[in-house]
Amino acid sequence: MPRFRQILDSMAPYKPGKAVAASDGRSYKLSSNESPYDPLPSVVEAIAEGARHIHRYPDAGAVKLTEAVAERYGVPFDHVALGPGSVTVQQQLLEAVGDPGAEVVYAWRSFEAYPLLCDLAGVRSVRVPLAGEDHDLDAMATAINDDTRLIFVCNPNNPTSTAIRRAELESFLDRVPEHVLVVLDEAYREYVRDEDVPDGLALYQDRPNVCVVRTFSKAYGLAGLRVGYMIAHEPVAAAVRKTIVPFAVNHLAQVAAIASLKAEDELLERVEHVVKERTRVREALIAQGWTVPHSEANFVWLRLGERTMDFAAACAVEGVAVRPFAGEGARVSIGDPEANDAFLTAASTFRG
Repeated sequence: MPRFRQILDSMAPYKPGKAVAASDGRSYKLSSNESPYDPLPSVVEAIAEGARHIHRYPDAGAVKLTEAVAERYGVPFDHVALGPGSVTVQQQLLEAVGDPGAEVVYAWRSFEAYPLLCDLAGVRSVRVPLAGEDHDLDAMATAINDDTRLIFVCNPNNPTSTAIRRAELESFLDRVPEHVLVVLDEAYREYVRDEDVPDGLALYQDRPNVCVVRTFSKAYGLAGLRVGYMIAHEPVAAAVRKTIVPFAVNHLAQVAAIASLKAEDELLERVEHVVKERTRVREALIAQGWTVPHSEANFVWLRLGERTMDFAAACAVEGVAVRPFAGEGARVSIGDPEANDAFLTAASTFRG
């Protein structure tokens, strides 16, 4: 038999959100953090036109999309690096820093892909337990040592939905050595409404060791096309561009992302509807007697402990798929009102 890397024997693959169906066929997929809306007509039109050219390789440098992102955020062109989804941009970052013996620090529980990415890159994960549902930034700072090369800070945090405020995050960044790269994972930035939760792009400007990673998968509704980007100082962005697989961001993804930026006002109206539904769902859950952290993302979190899998099964009976983390809790994405109502019914029934 061929010999494979030993890490593969102990590495659990990433598990995407599943769909379920009730006995009557009803099915509401709230197990993945996707937009509940269909693509905008203008974006679909751009994709259809772009399909005429899929016999050609995509622009390997994604120059037009890079220009569009740089213009949107008022940053230099060479501060932008792209990848097929923000998770792959993070993988590119780990490839750039992952010398043997390197360590990567992140909160746990946080984004489920962090351990997988670290294992694949051959770096050691240093998981710092959450303080309740929040990052314990003091403990994360204490975990930094001479082997630390990178720190992931998921803000808002997936799956607990909570966000770090400005003073706390700035104080943490001040404690991080300049040679350690801090990755602000802001996949849910468009859903943030707390004005005290800082925009990472305001923080990176004076901090060469800070980068911001975002995605077109959530608020922009392009989860099926996979487009992510990073904004950082030129040496960091250049390192990420070196580690990308050639032609990784496909032609239709580039076209759709540019069209989405042009239609951003219309898309952000949809985001506002999701935010309003998030508030409605959380308030309804609290009225039922649940304890629900304040969410700044497009999902809510229920700390269920040993009841987690029973809760997921009860939701499935109603045709509602949630994302359970056994022994910890369940993440429930915000869908359209019908899906959210079905979830609230399931939650009320489970609580009794």
